[in-house]
Amino acid sequence: MIDVVLAVAYRSIKKSFTNAAFLLPALMFPVIFFLGFAGALSSVSSVPGFDYEPGYETFQFAFVLLQSAAMAGVFTGFGIAQDFERGFARRLMIAAPHRSGIVAGYALATMVRWIFNIAVVAAIGLLIGMEITGDALDLTGLIVLGLTVNLIGTLWAAGVALRLRSTQAGPVMQFPIFLLIFLAPVFVPIDLLTGWIHTVASVNPFTAFLEGARSLLAGSTEEVGIAFGIAVPLALLFGLWALGGLRAAERS
Repeated sequence: MIDVVLAVAYRSIKKSFTNAAFLLPALMFPVIFFLGFAGALSSVSSVPGFDYEPGYETFQFAFVLLQSAAMAGVFTGFGIAQDFERGFARRLMIAAPHRSGIVAGYALATMVRWIFNIAVVAAIGLLIGMEITGDALDLTGLIVLGLTVNLIGTLWAAGVALRLRSTQAGPVMQFPIFLLIFLAPVFVPIDLLTGWIHTVASVNPFTAFLEGARSLLAGSTEEVGIAFGIAVPLALLFGLWALGGLRAAERS
């Protein structure tokens, strides 16, 4: 199984880093979001009730980190669907003795790509004065949380791609992720939201991920347990979803 995982991951990573059409969109989206939100909306930090100590750049970096993690999974779903349309995935399923390794290989490649992308965004953030007050342990927890969200996005999109096996399934993969992301407290803390958006954000799992990431960047453990307590079961649930998609692809 390890051979299958590494072979699929190597192919996906090589394809991503040697083809600008795959590399640049996944990299530019988080960079544009970060520079756009952290720059154009920096005055939000002076709003009464905004008390996030590291500052607005760090506040938005937590969002971009998790948004890019989830969307990297969606890009992987597109890639899986494209592999089916071109016939490669079917040949791969015939050749692989342990087909669950195919999903694991795609997931591993997605994690590598995301770590590269977020390292670039972090470097840009530090250059423009972003402050991170968390220590090495906090940052390790932040990366693990990001990888877990990345895995959730990948397994969700993979499950859809394996069932529908067409790039026309793109909106099905993308829309739920976008909905969760932008119905969370993206621009201001949740306490500053009002009306229906506050109600929705309060039950949105992505809110817990954001709160946990922002706590870790600020050197706090507040909300971190809740974030992992939601993220890990979701990853396991979507793991079953992806394996169900794999079974559907095998039957086809």
